[in-house]
Formats: sequence, C-alpha cells, structure tokens
Amino acid sequence: DMSSVKPTTATKHGTNLKSKNVNYLDAPVSGGTIGAEEASLAIMVGGEQSVFDNSEKILKAMGNPTLVGPIGSGQVSKLANQIVVGVTIGAVAEAITLCEKAGADPNKLIKALSGGWADSKILQTHGKRMIDKDFSPKGKTYTHLKDMNNILECANSYNTHLPISNLVKEMYKTLVDNGHGNTDHSSLYNEIERINKK
Repeated sequence: DMSSVKPTTATKHGTNLKSKNVNYLDAPVSGGTIGAEEASLAIMVGGEQSVFDNSEKILKAMGNPTLVGPIGSGQVSKLANQIVVGVTIGAVAEAITLCEKAGADPNKLIKALSGGWADSKILQTHGKRMIDKDFSPKGKTYTHLKDMNNILECANSYNTHLPISNLVKEMYKTLVDNGHGNTDHSSLYNEIERINKK
C-alpha cells in the first residue's frame, strides 16, 4: 500500500489481511512527481522482513525502499517526512521574505547557501518558486494540511507534543480557509506575507 494513510489504518489493513493469509506492506513515498518519473522516490516501508525481502526488487524499480519497522512504521515515517518538509518550507519562506524585506537578493541567497548546512531540495526548488511567485500545484496545500493533522493526531496518541508542527499546521489551515487549498504547499510563503501585512 503506497498511499499515505494514518498509521492506525495501515495497522488495521495489515491485521485484516494477515487473517486472510495475505502479506501486507505499508510503503508511502516521498519525492513527488519528479521522483516518480526518475524512479528515485524515497520509499518508507512497514512490515515483516521476509515480506519486504520478497518485494524489494519491485520497490527498487520506483526508488529507494527502506524497511523502517513493523506494519504502520512506513506511515509514521511518512508523517516524519512531512514534518521535515512542512517546517523546512516555513523556514525557507521566512528566509526568502527576510531577504526581500531587507534588500538582499533571494536568488543569490539560494546560490550562496548551496552546499552548506542550510541547503536542501526545498530551498533550491521551493525557494525559487517563492521568489517567482509560482504556486501552481505539485504538492497541494490542502494535502499538506491533511498530513499535518495526521501528524498531530499520531503524536497525541503517544502523548507527544510537537509545537513547531502545530504552528505549521495552523498556517496551512489559514491558507486553506482563505481559499488557497489547491495551490502548491510552497505557498506557505503567502501566509508569511499575509502576517506581515497586518
């Protein structure tokens, strides 16, 4: 199952299928349409080692599979991925905004940070989109809001507080509430802009 669902849903599917002698892996992905086209997806897999071993060749045709734990762990890892993506998009949006407001060239910022600790695919790809104000959807805002809600629900079930994720979730919620659900999730930049226009 390569969809992104709640870890509890994956666990339920795994239990139901096991009772029918059907093997199950939860194997959500990261890397977007580009990763799918280039067969370079990050594939986070939950399940039994033997089932993973039998499926690894198929998964490798799409990217880089890693068994991260028992059934449901793939979904937990995808949520962790979405924490990093969402928080990093917010950090890049703030960095681009600061440069724009203070008169530094944000394009040159991206070049200057290349290869350093702050460099990332999100900085290189979404940073450019923020500068160009190009929020045509690749990963949609409403989908990332769904992910942030699932992250916080999962964390709550383990009595774990994720304050930065909660802040990012609220920012995505405001974007969706203001009619930007179908824009790219890099449009979190627009929420920083809205806050600064108050």
